[in-house]
Amino acid sequence: MTVAPMAAAGALGYLIGSVPFSFLVARCTGIADVRAVGSGNVGATNVMRSAGKVPGIIALLLDVGKGVAAALLCGTVGGGKSGAALGAVVAVAGHIFPVWLGFRGGKGVATGAGAFLVLAPGAALAGLIGFLLALEAFRIVSLASIAASASMAACAVALGYPRAIVWSSAAVALLVIAMHGGNLVRILRGTESRVGSRQGRG
Repeated sequence: MTVAPMAAAGALGYLIGSVPFSFLVARCTGIADVRAVGSGNVGATNVMRSAGKVPGIIALLLDVGKGVAAALLCGTVGGGKSGAALGAVVAVAGHIFPVWLGFRGGKGVATGAGAFLVLAPGAALAGLIGFLLALEAFRIVSLASIAASASMAACAVALGYPRAIVWSSAAVALLVIAMHGGNLVRILRGTESRVGSRQGRG
């Protein structure tokens, strides 16, 4: 694999991932800057808490969709699974650090899920199951998101996916977990918001 296609895949993945759909959806509902309300996070959970269920679902689907698009298009540009795997990682990084919002974005969960629906559907399903089980047990979205990313990466290994996909799933999981550092501190302190609470820190 030559450098140019992979570089193109990386650039394309970042641009796709950096589209701030949650910010735009919230703005369409009258919220000028979703970073100034709720948890301050540019993600579907904060949109749902701040603008309502329907805008939150729309933001979620759009963030998942850009992960799907990044994996598909970067696989084409980059010449196969390696390009798609790179696209998944940089799309998540783009969502977290979007140039359009001063590199202050979301936490990458939905975008990563969308990318791995394409790259490793079995691992993505495991991530969804991990999310639902953790959410049911603890009612904490951030903890469920961490469980989902860790489950997805572990199952990518267990299910024997190609090395590029295994490494990209691990990289995405590390990015997601790192972005939830503050949530982990609040979980340990017992102050993290639970599903149904008035205030949220998604």
